[in-house]
Amino acid sequence: MSQAIGLVEFNSIAKGIEAADAMIKSAQVNLITARSICPGKYIALVSGDISAVENAVENGIRQGETAVVDDFILPNVHSSVISAITATTNVEKLYALGVIEVFSIAAAVVAADAAAKSADVELIEIRLGIGIGGKSFITLTGDVAAVRAAVDAGVVMASEKGMLVDEAVIPSPRDEMAQWIL
Repeated sequence: MSQAIGLVEFNSIAKGIEAADAMIKSAQVNLITARSICPGKYIALVSGDISAVENAVENGIRQGETAVVDDFILPNVHSSVISAITATTNVEKLYALGVIEVFSIAAAVVAADAAAKSADVELIEIRLGIGIGGKSFITLTGDVAAVRAAVDAGVVMASEKGMLVDEAVIPSPRDEMAQWIL
């Protein structure tokens, strides 16, 4: 059975906490993260089979009412997305480096999934709006052509929603960069 993820973003921390609890009580899902993000918002991100994730997101939206600012359900998520969100990837070496910077958390996750599915790259991290003014960014590595293809695929997804800030492909980052990226 394929894994799905779902996210609900709220403009109220109190309402977000209440809705996150309702989400995990209403369906057999795993809570990946539930936390405040910049600038004073709250997110709840769950994983599980598609029907459970749909049910949880629906309940989160219902509980969140007017505090809901964004949501998504991503069926068949790439296997590396969850570990990149939780910063538990095990990338050994930094080859070419790709970076996609976006205005929203939802756009970052969707762009990262598209990037990972489009080329033979390793997602390093999906940084979700903490301490960076609500923006998010994705880092990934692989050979130059794969990184370019992956970044291009992620950029298309982010651009479709008007959420792209910038992107970069660095063919040969210096070794010193690895300590700050990996």
